[in-house]
Amino acid sequence: MHAFRFPEDFRLGVASAATQIEGGDTNNSWYDWCCAGHIKDGSTTLNANDHYHRWQEDLDLMVSMGIRHCRFGVEWSRIEPEEGRFDEAALAHYRTEIEAMVEAGVRPLLTLHHFTNPRWFEAMGAFENPRCVELYLRFAEKVVRAVGDLVGEYITINEPNVYTLNGYFGGGWPPGKNSLGAYRTVLTHMTACHIAGYQMLHRVRREMGYDDTRVSFANHLRVFQPYNKLVPLHRFFAWFAEKAFQGGISRAMCLGEQVFPLKAHPMIQKGRWCDFHAINYYSRSTISGLKDGVSPNVPVNDLGWEIYPDGIAEVCRKLHDITPLDIYITENGTCDNTDTFRSRYIYEHLKALSESDLPIKRYYHWCFCDNFEWLEGESARFGLVHIDYSTQQRTVKESGKFYSEMIAQHGVSEELYEQYCRQDYHTAEEKL
Repeated sequence: MHAFRFPEDFRLGVASAATQIEGGDTNNSWYDWCCAGHIKDGSTTLNANDHYHRWQEDLDLMVSMGIRHCRFGVEWSRIEPEEGRFDEAALAHYRTEIEAMVEAGVRPLLTLHHFTNPRWFEAMGAFENPRCVELYLRFAEKVVRAVGDLVGEYITINEPNVYTLNGYFGGGWPPGKNSLGAYRTVLTHMTACHIAGYQMLHRVRREMGYDDTRVSFANHLRVFQPYNKLVPLHRFFAWFAEKAFQGGISRAMCLGEQVFPLKAHPMIQKGRWCDFHAINYYSRSTISGLKDGVSPNVPVNDLGWEIYPDGIAEVCRKLHDITPLDIYITENGTCDNTDTFRSRYIYEHLKALSESDLPIKRYYHWCFCDNFEWLEGESARFGLVHIDYSTQQRTVKESGKFYSEMIAQHGVSEELYEQYCRQDYHTAEEKL
């Protein structure tokens, strides 16, 4: 049987990031990275989805699809365009957007930092600079004092491990460094920012008269497996990759443990610094050395990432074992440029979650609309809604219709499965 029901307290939502959808902002680190020629299709964040002006259209479409939970972000470079100078008009814009969400019955989950930095912050070294904690806190407090009466749930930082690995060890993202020392420093400082942010968010909202604050960080987790389990070196590299990429940062940000690869920092103190686990899951990595890899003859998406649905429950279990908390899947989705297998992908990941005994409370699909996908630019489509970037026309995809039906049914019936989910995956070899 393919049918299943969601638990009564489980909800489906969608996720996005400010820089990837808003367009129009030239004052951030990723716009500069685009202008330096690093984006595969030559596009920039200047276009994106024009959501900054079309947010009402997007909200209306979201509501029409039955979506009532939305993870979204604010753009630091809009709110604090120069160090110490805050743009009250930008804060008012976000407040107006959030007010409309709440009035429409959409519950917001607000991300404070999602990969991009204001130019002035990037120029001073961003999270390499020891001042980053005070500067991040000042910005975050400004935001919560502006919208804290409307928003009770927050993500302090999105995927600190991805931000740090790609920007400071892999060299492919801004600022384009390749230094183990910088990697460790930035992870340490981001952990300090999260813990201090957690404390501040609870304190400020208590001062505002609210006791329902829930805070976490979006933790990018993946399954690491050795290419050949019989080869000791493959097993070692898989173990090391898991520990260096996600094991240490999970224990540090959740529990304040000062473990490798982090350095010592006075603000990283033992405690419980998450009110729920926020997990971003996409794929499994097959490891034979220091580079990421994919096993032969496994299904892959249009970016060559392995499609491994069972992994979403595996990573949830590992994090739950560190400290048992409610779990939000704050990102899960796939690059499927022709929308030929996205419905099956979503179904199989939700089925894996439903078959676990874990306290999964939310699932935010990445993403609502196709958007600017970092180094891939506009060439990689993850959305439930198709974007024509030349006209900005929105069109709900078949996978979006499937998602709406799941929300309406609070599960998947046999009929719904037969209509949407009998799709084919392809292996990397078949794509060639």
